Amino acid sequence: FPLEWKDPESGELSMGYRESGYFPEAFINLLAMLGWNPGTEQELFDIDELIEAFSLERVGKAGARFDPEKAKWFNHQYMQTKPLEDLEKDFCIILNQKGIQTDPEKVRQIIALVRERVNFVHELWEQAAFFFSEPKEYDPKFVKKKWKEDTSELMTKIAAGLRELPSFDYSQIESFLHSFMEKHEVGAGKIMPGLRLALVGAGSGPDVKAIMEILGRDEVVKRIEKAANELS
Repeated sequence: FPLEWKDPESGELSMGYRESGYFPEAFINLLAMLGWNPGTEQELFDIDELIEAFSLERVGKAGARFDPEKAKWFNHQYMQTKPLEDLEKDFCIILNQKGIQTDPEKVRQIIALVRERVNFVHELWEQAAFFFSEPKEYDPKFVKKKWKEDTSELMTKIAAGLRELPSFDYSQIESFLHSFMEKHEVGAGKIMPGLRLALVGAGSGPDVKAIMEILGRDEVVKRIEKAANELS
């Protein structure tokens, strides 16, 4: 059902697409493409474009086929182009429910970094939870694969170097890590997985340097030192 619906006889509740997190404009776009096509490869239309392009002559005579995965695709496309301010307001509702109060600008930065990985606003939490609390545990499979005998020592040295940076922005972090790898004659594969584990607790996530910039120097150094101690 487009909207949540309760059967008046059985009381059974059917989840609606609105309640599942679909954007209204994405769902309208989806519905318009069921049984009609514009005669081109274009699939994404705003409402004015749909009004301009629509004609009864291009409505198919065969029954339309609804594809749930295609529905998610439409919502994903709108997720990537929606103003960050709109997404921030929706995501802050979820954060508030979890007792998290934070700077709206920081929330927008986080959304910009992870939204390509999600189809719905409610999925942002799964991708961004580590920004709001440090890892309580570390993915054991990734630890076994990537955390080597000398990783803790390297991480401790990196933390010390990050503490001394004149500023803590993406370019400074990138420059420092590049210099560190040259000085210690190690490749990115030697240090980046360890940093990701320390910051995220797992082997997945967005660009490590971008994560570091958003978290800030103190939090980054604290997490790296914690991982170096616990995983040594």
